[in-house]
Amino acid sequence: LLGVKSKAKPNGKKPAAEEKKMYLEPEYTKSRITDVGFKELVVLPREIDLNEWLASNTTTFFHHVNLQYSTISEFCTGEACQTMAVCNTQYYWYDERGKKVKCTAPQYVDFVMSSVQKLVTDEDVFPTKYGREFPSSFESLVKKICKYLFHVLAHIYWSHFKETLALELHGHLNTLYVHFILFAREFNLLDPKETAHLVGGGRGPGPGSTGLSGQSPRLGVGSRPGNTCVQCVSRSGVWLLCVGLGWEGGKAGPESSWGSVPGQGGHCWCQEDRDF
Repeated sequence: LLGVKSKAKPNGKKPAAEEKKMYLEPEYTKSRITDVGFKELVVLPREIDLNEWLASNTTTFFHHVNLQYSTISEFCTGEACQTMAVCNTQYYWYDERGKKVKCTAPQYVDFVMSSVQKLVTDEDVFPTKYGREFPSSFESLVKKICKYLFHVLAHIYWSHFKETLALELHGHLNTLYVHFILFAREFNLLDPKETAHLVGGGRGPGPGSTGLSGQSPRLGVGSRPGNTCVQCVSRSGVWLLCVGLGWEGGKAGPESSWGSVPGQGGHCWCQEDRDF
């Protein structure tokens, strides 16, 4: 099964302009439910098999994304979301026969959750018995799952942030999103092109402006000067969290020029193509 995208203008209902701006309002984007250091949390622990680590985290993210979507599923209807749209990108689904399926957003999400559920419960793909080996295609399957989950999270931000805010669950969404993105970037599980189209001009839906957008799979590569980002990582290891997380304080290392822009509501700026 394969989900693909098109840059054609979606036919589905578009969110109101004022709703789009809410993604970047510091009042909302800085909200989190924990101050845990996700950068350290996603790193592969010593003596833990990489595939085991990927399997454990991927399964957990699947359940969390599924739960997060369930909170707004009653608002994500075929009438309200006629296409699986994010910004000006429309996602399509291809079935097992390679046939392009025209579907609404809730149908697309159902395809995603059903296909991922099938994978994570398949002992031949996600083995849980001692001595069972992971398939040679395991990493590519994990990348596919991450792509699907990203589509769902992005749709929640783009089309249902208002409802998420009304339910006071934006802190949960922000926390889940940042944890997921950092994990995916740590192991290069998301193609930068997947996130690039969400951050046109560096400003995307909520924490979609990751500062990791489309220019490099490495952590710490930021958006163009003047644009906003979620996090920057200095070479000295000091973590700066900005849009989507709120300014966490701390100073950039002596080797780094990352920092906060005074008077910009906690936003930060990053030099383009900075390589760590």
